[in-house]
Amino acid sequence: MKKVIDFIHELKFSDIPQKSQEMAENCVLDLIGVGISGTTTKLSKLICEHAVETFGSNKYKTKLLFDGRNVSPAGAALAGGMTIDSIDAHDGFNGAKGHVGCGVFPAAVAFADVTKSLGGQSFLTDITLGYELGSRLALALHATVPDYHTSGAWVSLAVAALGARRLGLGYEETRHALGIAEYHGPRSQMMRCIDSPSMLKDGSGFGAMSGVSAAFLAKEGFTGAPALTVESNDAKMFWEDLGENWLIDRQYFKPYPVCRWAQGPIEAVLSIKEKYNISSEQVEEIEVSTFHEAVRLAVSEPKNTEEAQYSTSYPCAVALVTGSVGVHEVSDSFLNNSEVLRISKSLKMVENDFCNSQFPDQRYASAKLHLKNGTILKSDFVNPRWTADEPPEKAELTSKFFRLSENIIGLDKAEKIENATRELIQDGNLSNLLDLLYVPIEKEKVN
Repeated sequence: MKKVIDFIHELKFSDIPQKSQEMAENCVLDLIGVGISGTTTKLSKLICEHAVETFGSNKYKTKLLFDGRNVSPAGAALAGGMTIDSIDAHDGFNGAKGHVGCGVFPAAVAFADVTKSLGGQSFLTDITLGYELGSRLALALHATVPDYHTSGAWVSLAVAALGARRLGLGYEETRHALGIAEYHGPRSQMMRCIDSPSMLKDGSGFGAMSGVSAAFLAKEGFTGAPALTVESNDAKMFWEDLGENWLIDRQYFKPYPVCRWAQGPIEAVLSIKEKYNISSEQVEEIEVSTFHEAVRLAVSEPKNTEEAQYSTSYPCAVALVTGSVGVHEVSDSFLNNSEVLRISKSLKMVENDFCNSQFPDQRYASAKLHLKNGTILKSDFVNPRWTADEPPEKAELTSKFFRLSENIIGLDKAEKIENATRELIQDGNLSNLLDLLYVPIEKEKVN
């Protein structure tokens, strides 16, 4: 336990390998782009109003990301995490079967803002710390309990650790913060939301909120039980290489704004389409072979963006019809496309033993296109793009950021945000970025 708490309070930017520093910068830019696109969702509007109405603060004040209204740090973490999570395009960690960054980022922003510690490298150190702890906490949780929980379960503790660091908590206070966060964090069952997609999503916002509250409670003397994912003997193995094996480097990125489990099937369909120059009108039906969890993404006629993002058949159909899958194609306004729905309803999901054996470390899928003329075209087993082993180039992630943000905030503002983010690694002032992120998006004019 001492090793973990020392890491929380003593980690310096210079301790972090350059590759991991650059990864933290890339993660921040990617999360901002996803968050900007998330502001267009009903989920984001509802949670931001809720945060303003119920999470005001007289003592600790910060602002809502992409909105600018005053809220408490817990409210900012809740709304920011859920806004990012409302568009399923943010980074993730295969070993966690979930995500760290979308809850850590808005909480780290809130803590930096209220403590007025705004150095760019200090902020990237917090981000790296959040990924290192969150990734290990996820592995420890999955190894020690039978249920598969949402990301908020481990985000809560990672955020509490950031709070302990920023608020200057002592050893015992930090232990209590982690214990409070583990006990109060949202241990919700992920597959419930897979089977019935809704605005609940991955629990990241509520995990971030719980973690922020845990840190402030511990500061005031509130006590918590030991965090088993950190202190138990069963979890010990996941902390042995802390500070040596940097798990922030093992995060993947998403080229498409849908569940990672659907992205292998999308790539399989696109590989056939591109190889044989097939149009959707030639296709009678699609068959996808993949792992069990992806088969459970079973919504073929989504009624809202949450169902579209937690589907395999719908985004595969979109890919076949349009050649890609973007935020517009999973938005409410696009869901009645007749050709996409025809293909989506034709898609057959098949659970595959090989794919099951490789999950969660790999997310394989293959596809067959049954053409109307009787021809059957097959793909190999493929993985999603932008894995930890084959990550995107910096230019590819930057292009994704502009693709997600430019039509909402305009090119000039998007360029300023990119520049302010890229300056953090040279210890640029975080306030330069926050000044841009706190401007209400609805008042901006697109160039």
